[in-house]
Amino acid sequence: MTKARASLISVDATPYYHCVSRCVRRSFLCGYDEHAQQSYEHRRGWIEKRLLALANAFCVDICAYAIMSNHYHVVLHINMEKAKELAQSDVVERWLAFHRGPSLIQRFIQGDKLSEAEAERCSEIIEVWRERLASISWFMRLLNQHIASEANKEDKCTGHFWEGRFKSQALLDEKALAAAMAYVDLNPVRAAIADTPETSDFTSVKARIEAVETDKPGAVGLLPFAGNPRKNMPDGIPFRLMDYLELVDWTGRQCREDKRGHIDHHEPEILNRLGFDSDEWLSTYAQVERGTLIGSESSIKTALPLLGRKRLCGFRIATS
Repeated sequence: MTKARASLISVDATPYYHCVSRCVRRSFLCGYDEHAQQSYEHRRGWIEKRLLALANAFCVDICAYAIMSNHYHVVLHINMEKAKELAQSDVVERWLAFHRGPSLIQRFIQGDKLSEAEAERCSEIIEVWRERLASISWFMRLLNQHIASEANKEDKCTGHFWEGRFKSQALLDEKALAAAMAYVDLNPVRAAIADTPETSDFTSVKARIEAVETDKPGAVGLLPFAGNPRKNMPDGIPFRLMDYLELVDWTGRQCREDKRGHIDHHEPEILNRLGFDSDEWLSTYAQVERGTLIGSESSIKTALPLLGRKRLCGFRIATS
């Protein structure tokens, strides 16, 4: 039975979420359809471009993404502080990048003199938009609606393109976040359509590696890595980038579906910091998509009342 989105997403429980959308039709979201002898590879570019554009406007950051042949994964971070700090004019500019505003808002933008009632109504509208700019549901809606519309137009058909609602999974602690990000970034390697992370097209890990190789400060549109947690840590993913890339590379060499590797003696240092041994990490990584909550038992217990839920459920990560 489907759950209300409010019981799946709450920034009070965690700002991090793993989301998945799958194509409902037999025709491909991306990739090459052998039956129809037609390539849909260009649609990967549609999704990537739209993802990055939405991240630029919304107060929702992209931690990781992978665009596959009939589905895509994305790990998102809700940045509530950023949403609260936006000036009203910034909220309007960001929202109208994807929508047409009412005439009252157009007058507000032009600097027309508004009555007290009109100004109050403007503020009400803008505050609704502010909330939506920090909403994963609105982020995913604008992504999926756009891709469905473009795909239907290209396929000259109508009807549903996606399998109903997107799946969302709350990532309740650092262990869950690391496992979900690695799981997403290694989708092409695990499916044997890429040999290494750096050759995995349309993934965040490839974008981050290319940024490192070209001495750029970071991959465009992606939430940066801030380093190990500490006081006054800048906004960003709570790991060091190079530690994470080492972890992804090591994990990818163990988890190819067509080529089982052997676990070498050198384990990434980040596993020790997260409290994983190699077997626990690989087991967690392999089961990331289980349940709508993922975290240690204590993290799940803490999150349940914040999500309006009572039953202890979700995928529990073992604690050392």
